[in-house]
Amino acid sequence: MVRSFGKLSLWDSAAAVIYAPAKFFAIAFNKDAAYVGQTVILEREYKQKIQEAAKLDNKRQLEKLMAKNPYKKSIGREWTEAIFFAVFAAAFIRMFLIEAYTIPTSSMEGSLKVGDFLFVSKAHYGIRTPQTVLQIPLLHNRIPKIDKESYLSSPSLPYFRFPGLTKVKRNDPVVFNWPIGDKIYVAPDRTWSVDQKTEAEAKQQGWEYIDRPMDKTDFYIKRCVAIPGDTLEIINKQIYIDDKPTENPEKMQYEYDVRLPQGFDKSKIEELDVYPLDIRSGPNQFYKMHMNVKQANRLKEMGADVSPSKAMSGQPLFPITKSNSPIQTIDNYGPIWIPKKGATVKLTMDNINQFKRIIDVYEGHDFEIKGKQFFIDGREAKTYTFALDYYFMMGDNRHNSEDSRFWGYVPETHIVGKPLFIWMSTKYGSFGNGIRWDRIFSGARKMD
Repeated sequence: MVRSFGKLSLWDSAAAVIYAPAKFFAIAFNKDAAYVGQTVILEREYKQKIQEAAKLDNKRQLEKLMAKNPYKKSIGREWTEAIFFAVFAAAFIRMFLIEAYTIPTSSMEGSLKVGDFLFVSKAHYGIRTPQTVLQIPLLHNRIPKIDKESYLSSPSLPYFRFPGLTKVKRNDPVVFNWPIGDKIYVAPDRTWSVDQKTEAEAKQQGWEYIDRPMDKTDFYIKRCVAIPGDTLEIINKQIYIDDKPTENPEKMQYEYDVRLPQGFDKSKIEELDVYPLDIRSGPNQFYKMHMNVKQANRLKEMGADVSPSKAMSGQPLFPITKSNSPIQTIDNYGPIWIPKKGATVKLTMDNINQFKRIIDVYEGHDFEIKGKQFFIDGREAKTYTFALDYYFMMGDNRHNSEDSRFWGYVPETHIVGKPLFIWMSTKYGSFGNGIRWDRIFSGARKMD
């Protein structure tokens, strides 16, 4: 379009690709701009003239046409445009349609394994427009080697999502932005929320503090175990929704205490495709391992002593209150209600820890507690009506997953996409350990 107005420079082409509306407005309000014709036709006609001159061996005419060729591009420009447009196209697809992800941790074992590479659809739950405008293409939030943020927080756009192909349903594996990842400390191996580590700990370790936009927080993948309006409770490891037991994923894992007899061939464990041994204590071959029921039974058949362990977490559970902290565990949790858009709750000192982050951070109000009174945007409030839907996410490796049990609800604003299929899978996240050929190009059913 811009070339049809005689705008033929590299900058004109780049501007039209980066943000076409701005370039179109610039042409529209330029009194000197004039439409010269469809550039595709004009370029084709000019090329035909060059070919005819060459065919007739009219050197003078050919030299004249080549010298005045307004469409001629240098080799350097050809390569620059090719690379620029390829990167832009890849960034556009990645930002709005499909993005590749890898599974770095064992929180979704054994449905999704460490070393699985996924393609995730961003259209299924609705394409989300970017909040962060200025960013390095094809990078999420950190620049490798330099280890700095890959974007500028300002300017930014408000949250907006186009209608999706489907809604998030119970038991869907979902990719989302980490809800409490907006204010973080960056450690060498991971990021920590300010809710998880103190400022004193961060200073002692020399961790950098960063305030991240919502769309630049770390990506997580978990299973949606409860949707808006549900009441969730975990009793002896079993999830109940509205007092009814839910169907568990076939390959759901728990932590087991394992004692291997003397002379046990550890290579047999590889046959089970179990994530590497977690803890070894002393010379008595004692381990803690994460496995599903079938793997645990198979290990027993091999002669190992296998028993369920009492998984304990060093982190407090959500919502953090004096009354629930010593009682609830990751195996016995709740009941907890999942907020639904349009629903209204009465605010009390007993439930405020459950909802204050929603009011203050996710839905953007000025929230204060004065004594036993609550103030929203400067006005006293006894109730609150939710503006968004929320979800409760858990990993299939129930004893080795940092999920909603620890940091709470996932707002609809943070939903990124739905995994489509596994396009590559390496054992334990390294090509050196081999490839899981049976998982390549396996679809969503592999994740159930």
